[in-house]
Amino acid sequence: MSRTRKIYLEESEMPRKWYNIQADMPNKMLPPLHPGTKQPLSPDDLAPLFPMELIKQEVSQEKWIEIPEEVQDVYRIWRPSPLVRARNFEKLLDAPVRIYFKNESVSPAGSHKPNTAVPQAYYNYKEGVKKIITETGAGQWGSALSFATQFFGIDLQVFMVKVSYNQKPYRKSMVNTWGGQIAPSPSTMTEAGRKVLELDPNSPGSLGIAISEAVEMAVKDPDAKYSLGSVLNHVLLHQTIIGEEAIKQFSKTNDYPDVVIGCFGGGSNFAGISFPFIRLNLCQGKKTRLVAVEPESCPKLTRGVFHYDFGDTMGMTPLLPMYTLGHNFMPPKIHAGGLRYHGAGPIVSQLLKDKLIEATAVHQLESFDAGVKFARSEGIIPAPESTHAIAQVIKEANRAREEGKNKTILFNLSGHGLVDMASYDQYFAGNLQDYSVSEKQIKDSVAELDIFPAE
Repeated sequence: MSRTRKIYLEESEMPRKWYNIQADMPNKMLPPLHPGTKQPLSPDDLAPLFPMELIKQEVSQEKWIEIPEEVQDVYRIWRPSPLVRARNFEKLLDAPVRIYFKNESVSPAGSHKPNTAVPQAYYNYKEGVKKIITETGAGQWGSALSFATQFFGIDLQVFMVKVSYNQKPYRKSMVNTWGGQIAPSPSTMTEAGRKVLELDPNSPGSLGIAISEAVEMAVKDPDAKYSLGSVLNHVLLHQTIIGEEAIKQFSKTNDYPDVVIGCFGGGSNFAGISFPFIRLNLCQGKKTRLVAVEPESCPKLTRGVFHYDFGDTMGMTPLLPMYTLGHNFMPPKIHAGGLRYHGAGPIVSQLLKDKLIEATAVHQLESFDAGVKFARSEGIIPAPESTHAIAQVIKEANRAREEGKNKTILFNLSGHGLVDMASYDQYFAGNLQDYSVSEKQIKDSVAELDIFPAE
């Protein structure tokens, strides 16, 4: 029998501040642009969508942002999350590696998403907002925000990408249980949704379309604000509690990661685990590699272009400087719905452009194979999104074996897969497949961008 896993966990490890990487970036991200004027966005331009405190965080250059006590009170339900030494997985891989994972699946919503859902709900509450409208890919964000808004008495409307809405019915149940309302996107509830359905009545939907629906509904309702679960600076800021916690926990291990890995959709969980370690690279001379892992079917970091683009399909959001496949790109219907997004967060994009982080892509079948290996050794069934990070852990272990070098690996287990078991059933039945995007598809999608490149 293998040695017992060691878990590093104390209440004192929960940080009281979020880390703002914008204070330390050697090259600042380019400014977001107004979708109409193409001029740099002002805080007032964002006021119809977000409460002012979140807008201030979006543009802040302060290194540390205090976490309000009311937010800390909710965080304490599950934070600090465990840092776990995955000894059984190490034994399975039989390589000279020490593997740790930050277990974000322990939150009530089962993922890392409440780390930003709670403060977003809190700041809206403080501004007197009565209703929040949002989108969700695989349902993790929508369920997390439903969990958060019920603490502050705020109504919630969620637009969930239709293919995932049908693949993951219990995400809808979670949203409803916590008091939120949810609809498949594209829907007939908005002009954006109706336009998509006119062109393609069987559209599987995308995050870009769902964002268009949510933004449209929010700007038309004077009592409502919009909320986003990834991509934007304030969202990534809130997630840094993950990595800051991990650094505190590593101080008890006599160890430190050579590689930090996170799966990548828009950037929230990757930023959360990686930005604090980038801080130590930039400020203390550490040499940790940071690796973002995306699906081969939606390869914006590895095959996209660095360009100003809309965050949504209909062109309602600000223009963001990011690696993108084009806002009209329709990702294949993989089961890791949280990673089916055409663009990358601007901060992550700038860090990749400056070669401060790395990016790689894995196929769907490889990721599920890795998830099953992890589940059978560590007992935790990972979300399909998280399996992408685990696939990269296996590659790093194989590399360490080939090079004969000892290596310490940390990855973010961004969520559990207990609401995703239908996708595992499909995998075991041999019904899943890999998807590859051709160069022509990417070229044609990017060619549709009618705005100047972010260079």
